[in-house]
Amino acid sequence: MTLLTTWPETGPETVVRRTADPAEIAAALAPIGIRYEQWPVRDDLAADAGSEAVFAAYRAEIDRLTEEEGFATVDVVALHPDDDPGFAGKAKAAREKFLQEHTHDDDDEVRFFVAGSGIFYLHVAGEVHAVLCERGDLLGVPKGTTHWFDMGTRPAFTAIRFFHEEDGWIGSFTGSGIAQRFPDFDTITAQDAA
Repeated sequence: MTLLTTWPETGPETVVRRTADPAEIAAALAPIGIRYEQWPVRDDLAADAGSEAVFAAYRAEIDRLTEEEGFATVDVVALHPDDDPGFAGKAKAAREKFLQEHTHDDDDEVRFFVAGSGIFYLHVAGEVHAVLCERGDLLGVPKGTTHWFDMGTRPAFTAIRFFHEEDGWIGSFTGSGIAQRFPDFDTITAQDAA
């Protein structure tokens, strides 16, 4: 279930907003410049489908967004538990990198979740907005927006990434420890399951 939870930046003791309604999520995020929309889910596409299959399944949506926004590069990133003996190490390293608060000075961060889930935490105007994105969700974070991303201790997702710049993902880390003060992916998804 897609979910938006908003707290004051001082900490998660007070919940300002909590909603799973896609229209409410889009309406709450739009004033702070965050793009949220839902694309059709392709039930015939395997969760661990390769890039070619993902591009084929979402060609119309990719082409529309690329034309609207002028993206230069589109790729597919995936992390899925499997028989790869190095998976745990790769997942841990990736998680630690993205869990640090950062901005992107040269590009927006735009992701569409083909499968699985992850949480974008947006630190804007004195609040922290945690957006649990799942299959079918597209989130666009404008350049310069302070944020971090958590994929959990056992990541399982496939996402389409859109870039205006050829260089792809380049983060400018703030050095803030704010991410450690808020519930992580595992805590939020466990609460939802309960």
